[in-house]
Amino acid sequence: MSPLPSSQAAYDRMRLGQWSRGRARSAGIARRDLMRLVAAASVAAPLVPAGASPARAAGSLPGVVKPLPPELFTVRGTNAETNFASLRDTGLLTPADRFFVRNHTATPSVDRASWKLTVWGDGLTDGPVDFTYAALRALPSTSRTAFVECAGNGRSFFASQQGQEVSGTAWTLGAVGAARWRGVRLSDVLRRAGIGRHAVDVLPRGLDDEVISDGTNLGRVRRPLPVAKAMDDVLLAYEMNGEPLPPDHGAPVRLIVPSWVGVAHIKWVGDIEVSDEPLLTPWNTGLYRLFGPGHPPEGSAPLSRQTLKSAFELEPGAAFAARRGHRLTGRSWSGGAPVRSVAVSTDGGTHWRPARLRDEPRAGSWVRWSVDWVPEEPGPAVLLARATDRSGRRQPDTAAYNTQGYLFDAVVRHPVTVI
Repeated sequence: MSPLPSSQAAYDRMRLGQWSRGRARSAGIARRDLMRLVAAASVAAPLVPAGASPARAAGSLPGVVKPLPPELFTVRGTNAETNFASLRDTGLLTPADRFFVRNHTATPSVDRASWKLTVWGDGLTDGPVDFTYAALRALPSTSRTAFVECAGNGRSFFASQQGQEVSGTAWTLGAVGAARWRGVRLSDVLRRAGIGRHAVDVLPRGLDDEVISDGTNLGRVRRPLPVAKAMDDVLLAYEMNGEPLPPDHGAPVRLIVPSWVGVAHIKWVGDIEVSDEPLLTPWNTGLYRLFGPGHPPEGSAPLSRQTLKSAFELEPGAAFAARRGHRLTGRSWSGGAPVRSVAVSTDGGTHWRPARLRDEPRAGSWVRWSVDWVPEEPGPAVLLARATDRSGRRQPDTAAYNTQGYLFDAVVRHPVTVI
């Protein structure tokens, strides 16, 4: 199996029709390696941060451009997790300077002036089409407020709350952020490129370095989207909160796939394959499926929508004065439907009371909430927040187990101290 094209010469060969592709062509690796990934993913390993690096206080991180001050971030391998307490006074949108960073390798430097997007594949009615940055900006634009969240957000609680071993980056709840994204509808670009009625999958690929895992070159990060999703609400975004995309968040152009797991939101997008058959990559075979008890040997269907979560805007172990009034704040979000209500417990789950929603619930975004609390007695306390969305789904007490720790949705226990 030949690797995917990664140079201008390879793209030229592709345009001339000399690029030979099998049905697993978009995997970029041999089918036997895909099957090895599936087998490995079905067995749990101890939870470790990506890159086998321990969590440490932030400041800077090779491969990440922006500063990572420790009051805002915790570094986890090649990634930076937002400290949720730092969001308390930020408003609905997450500022770029405290938006989490999920990198498989390192943030690339992509020149906007020379960048172009190539749309190609046998799902088009004609040959490849290129879009320069200026050409993309000249198309009708749209804006959308949406959260982006890693599929493994909350993963560490499988171990700390449920005593279950999982593999992957040890996120708490800070691998999520919401922003106002502006760009071009992917559907408009695909129509201009001549997407055919026979198209099945759309595969965006990033311009970051190729990923090496256990000696296997997985190629650049890429994740197929079914045509129905690609033609629905997906954006090719070039602005974040009214400013050009920062390098760590996908400059010059990235995908925003509302309500779907973070790996679908490809950063630094450089080309999009349109296929007339389903496409396989490591990111929809051995990764980003559910493995373990209750799931088939080949795993679940590839992950799509995010789940339901809530988080306090507090440091773990925060201290509160007894017999004084305090306002607890937090955020809740769901990939399934807008959040309908949030309940908070200040006694470890014995009693619950409704929180006040501070935002109008909207699909694909989160809501801020608050509740007042007067703790009576000094000592340890446990705070809980539990959201319900408009589909009727409510956060459970226990998350369904899977070996890679995806989609943790249980109510999280937040320890504090009353003094």
